[in-house]
Amino acid sequence: MSSENQVNSKHKIAIVTGGSRGIGRNTVEALASRGVDVIFTYRANQAEAEAAVAAIEEHGAKAVAIQLDTGRIADFDAFVGKAKEALRALGADRFDYLVNNAGNSYHAPISETTEEAFDELVNVHFKGVYFLTQKLLPLINDGGRIINISSGLARFTVPGISAYASVKGAIEVFTRYLAKELGPRGITANTVAPGAVQTDFSGGIVRDNPVYNKMVSDQTALGRPGLAEDLGPMIASLLSAENRWVNGQRIEVSGGANL
Repeated sequence: MSSENQVNSKHKIAIVTGGSRGIGRNTVEALASRGVDVIFTYRANQAEAEAAVAAIEEHGAKAVAIQLDTGRIADFDAFVGKAKEALRALGADRFDYLVNNAGNSYHAPISETTEEAFDELVNVHFKGVYFLTQKLLPLINDGGRIINISSGLARFTVPGISAYASVKGAIEVFTRYLAKELGPRGITANTVAPGAVQTDFSGGIVRDNPVYNKMVSDQTALGRPGLAEDLGPMIASLLSAENRWVNGQRIEVSGGANL
């Protein structure tokens, strides 16, 4: 079977990190609405994960939730073993789509950024993404798709978020290398860079702080911050066969922030 036929086969499976809430939750539901079965990770909240599984199943797709702290690289071998079990439960031994979405935030000026916080950001947003992707490469179908989530902050600057923005910049470089090295397998790799989104990320600052919400709105061409549902369908669309020739790109989804 050709690589293109593999990724276009009826039975598609995605692995999405951080799929129980926010952008990740909307992504897994958008994929499910397109008939894609989903294996997703959650860090701690099992109730949220179970709710996400139920939502996916309401779309007629199948789902498996696996607990994983994506900053704990030592746990990745065990996760791969669980992922293989989940694939078998879904009637497959390989998957088609990988979305590296899980993340955390950190706000501090350069003068006050701690090494501990910096290392945690690196582990979650760069080292973890790098080595989890490496571990999963033998399981992804030729002709598959990889999306790494970056941030608008890798293009424009907001004082106090330098460490977070820097590791997102590293992910954008890594994505281009994935696209080049995996090209012979027909696997594409792209970066999606959200702008400010109204979720509970960063303590819900964009959603819940009226001053910050207005500041983002004033700097955005479409006049408001993003919503999780602005991202999930876009990510699902980028994974589809219609976008098979998009590769090695950074696609910002920010409503036109800081133009």
